[in-house]
Amino acid sequence: MTWNKNNKVNESSEWGGPWTEKKLEAFSKYVRSYLTIMNKYPFWKTIYFDGFAGSGTREKQNNTELMLQLNITEEEEKTYKGAAERVLALKDLSFDFYYFIDKNDLSLQKLKDKLDEKFKDKTIIYRSGDANHQLLELANALKTKKIAALVFLDPFGMQIDWNSIENLKDTRSDVWILVPTGVIVNRLLDRAGKLKFSNKLQSFFGLTIEEIKNYFYTEQIEQTLFGEEEIITKVQQPIEKIAYLYAERLNTIWKHVTEKPLVLTNRNGTPIFHLIFASNNQNALKIAKQIILNT
Repeated sequence: MTWNKNNKVNESSEWGGPWTEKKLEAFSKYVRSYLTIMNKYPFWKTIYFDGFAGSGTREKQNNTELMLQLNITEEEEKTYKGAAERVLALKDLSFDFYYFIDKNDLSLQKLKDKLDEKFKDKTIIYRSGDANHQLLELANALKTKKIAALVFLDPFGMQIDWNSIENLKDTRSDVWILVPTGVIVNRLLDRAGKLKFSNKLQSFFGLTIEEIKNYFYTEQIEQTLFGEEEIITKVQQPIEKIAYLYAERLNTIWKHVTEKPLVLTNRNGTPIFHLIFASNNQNALKIAKQIILNT
């Protein structure tokens, strides 16, 4: 992978990997099931909302300090965006509206150029801007109109603020969200508990720094030759605990959340992401759980 002079990945770079295909396979199966069911209720207008729908181009300077310190590898950063075309291409199944959001104007334009020619019969809306703001607008629409939404959020990093997620409370929404458990969050939870990027952790989980520390660290006082010393120890299996905590937080917004998310690993078998599903519909949860089990 190489960067050009504009700090963007060269067009020849390939985005994606086995874990990306696994993510898209599971999500596509759910979309088909979702639309099959919703087509029985034509009085509901349906929205597909993709908060990070860009063409695959990634800005190198995004969170530069954070990304450099985390030593993100090329494999970990491969995030090919293939969901948009897969969702639109489903035969005989369609949402009433498709919303594709991306902060990068160039990526969004490339996506538009590609999709508009192929799917002229679909109502596609492209919005340039921050996904957090667009989620607020979506939430407002869902609370005032007879609309059901399937929300797909798969950022590479921690761009989604908890406040934005919270806005979707009490709406008819199903959500699949990609949580960077191993690739980023676990690295921010350093062994010493210094938590240099504490603001990012707080906005991501919607918790105070004290609550986060209490969840991921234990503290004890030991007597040494120099007097009492505070020993801070990071919990065992932190990546799994990150996924569990985020799912627990989602459960304060939606009634049903997958207890066992889809685990996405790198080639060494280390978990780098967890794909979590949330809904207020129990049958939707059953479908999602079965898809995860079979993927």
